[in-house]
Amino acid sequence: MGLTVNDVVLELGDGDQKITALDHVTFSVADGELLAVLGPSGAGKSSLLAVCGGLRHPTSGAVEIGGRQLTAMKDSDLTQLRLQSIGFVFQQSNLISSLSSIDQLLLMVHLAGRSPGKEDRDRALALLDSVDMAHRADRRPDQLSGGERQRIGIARALMTKPSLLLVDEPTSMLDQVRGRQIVDLLRDQCHQHQVAAVMVTHDQTMLDAADSSLHIVDGRLQQSSDYAAH
Repeated sequence: MGLTVNDVVLELGDGDQKITALDHVTFSVADGELLAVLGPSGAGKSSLLAVCGGLRHPTSGAVEIGGRQLTAMKDSDLTQLRLQSIGFVFQQSNLISSLSSIDQLLLMVHLAGRSPGKEDRDRALALLDSVDMAHRADRRPDQLSGGERQRIGIARALMTKPSLLLVDEPTSMLDQVRGRQIVDLLRDQCHQHQVAAVMVTHDQTMLDAADSSLHIVDGRLQQSSDYAAH
């Protein structure tokens, strides 16, 4: 069922300071699909992720995840939806410095309101293995490279079996080779777990690694040919 964004407008500020961060944005992402959204700084990429993740209410339009309408939900219900159905992967891995790799994943179970059991630990180990990090299960973040921390971040985002992954500039802290490896890994994980994913990036070289791509300029989605002219 994936993600559907229908005619979303997001206005920020008031009066003369009001700007349109998202301008009648419409697109969809199927289960198992990695969509890359390319755009320069200030184009609206972060606003798009915020609206898709229920962190901001759009001024108008609708957002639907797995058949559930976000724009009609109360804040408390949105919080539960984010914990249970949305995985976030950040520019920096945002790992907890005192926790081992496996405990980073098990933390997501605690945040969802229950104590991890054997099944959770087995799932965490399987996810670490799927991102080639099982051999680093007991390592803390300061014992890992930047690329390894991103791999842990991807596994952590998948821990709660989300319907949607929202990925914010995952390659910005990595060199070209490691960045490409991370995007390839993201795509493969989306296919394997049948998770819809939106990845925002400013790096055009990553587009062919995604299943599909869109371009955003000044809050509006653009055709590739239109974007290339900017």
